Amino acid sequence: MDIPITPATLQRRRRLTMLTGALVLTALCASAWGVNRILRPSVNAADIRVAEVRLGDIANTINAAGVVIPMHEELVTSPIQSRVAKVHAKLGQSVAAGALLLELDDHAIVLARDSFKEQLAQQENRILGLTLELEQRRKQITSAIELLQLDLQSARVKFERYTTLRKAGGVSGEDMLTAELNVKRFEIQLRQQRELIDDTRRATSSSIEGARLQKNILQKQLEQQQELLERTRVRAPFAGVLTLLVEDEGASLAMGQQVARVSEPNNYRVEASLSDFHARSLSPGQSVRIEQGKETLTGHVQTVLPEIQNGTVKLLVTLDQPSHPLLRNKMRVDVNIVTDQKQQVLVADNGPAINGKGRQQLYIVQDGIARKTEVNIGAGDGKAVEIIAGTALGDKIIVSDTSAFKQHERIRINNQH
Repeated sequence: MDIPITPATLQRRRRLTMLTGALVLTALCASAWGVNRILRPSVNAADIRVAEVRLGDIANTINAAGVVIPMHEELVTSPIQSRVAKVHAKLGQSVAAGALLLELDDHAIVLARDSFKEQLAQQENRILGLTLELEQRRKQITSAIELLQLDLQSARVKFERYTTLRKAGGVSGEDMLTAELNVKRFEIQLRQQRELIDDTRRATSSSIEGARLQKNILQKQLEQQQELLERTRVRAPFAGVLTLLVEDEGASLAMGQQVARVSEPNNYRVEASLSDFHARSLSPGQSVRIEQGKETLTGHVQTVLPEIQNGTVKLLVTLDQPSHPLLRNKMRVDVNIVTDQKQQVLVADNGPAINGKGRQQLYIVQDGIARKTEVNIGAGDGKAVEIIAGTALGDKIIVSDTSAFKQHERIRINNQH
């Protein structure tokens, strides 16, 4: 016989059923949460860097490696193969213009100079001798001409007398012919002597000119030796700091070897190097930002050197503050060359997640979720980039490295404040 179920028992069964359902629902929720955790990973806010899209000015820049160099420096080289005889200065010393730095062994130059002096004296003696010889020869020929003129005059008088006597029959035809031939002979001899004096003058003058030419050559060679001799006393070309000096006395030097370099102190510029891929984008006058640590200096492109070596183009940058206390000779700096500027456009801070210009996948953070979105990146100056499309003003972009979760379309941001 069936026993009726009491109301208390029914109520207890209903509570048990409800409790069981609640447990099942909780388990399902927990399972869904776990699956969601597996399929949608999360990152801590402290592990990422987020940049907000804002309005601002942006400059498109080309990055280059730079080195600080003096605005003005000069190298001094050895004029001959020699050795260091004496050192008068020290490396790093400030020197005045014309200050004596080194003395080189000048023994060979002194011997060469003295030899040229002797040869020069010989040529001067030769010129003097030729001049005296010409004058003496001229006097001899002049005397001969004067005698011939007398002989010619006498012959003409005799010929005229014979001509008169011939008409009276007092002179034979043979004597008459002899007198006529004597006149012609003296005329020929006189003409020859006059030509001889001109030929002698031309020949001797030519020898004198040759000797004078040789003298001029020797004079120039002597002056070169004098100049070399002076250059063996190495002097500072201008007031500055010695940044190179051969300090070992007795050290051998090759001709043309650098022995000293003087640099202008506290007046610098920058030599920048970059890939020749950017050569067409470079031009004199472009603005430049020089960065060293947290310091930024400004300047402009002075010269783009025309020669390209090993795929690298070089340019010289003039600084607005060439004597800035930060600058040091040979210091390496980062150079940013401004090729274009835009004002009041959407910009965001740059970071490893942004890969140059063009369309790329970036994560935009909204309500604790970062969603992968295609963003078009424009100009950049190394610190910030232009946002052409894909985001709006106020959006937040993950700009730190996203390679750890780049395969996911969405990620959660934990511990946001």
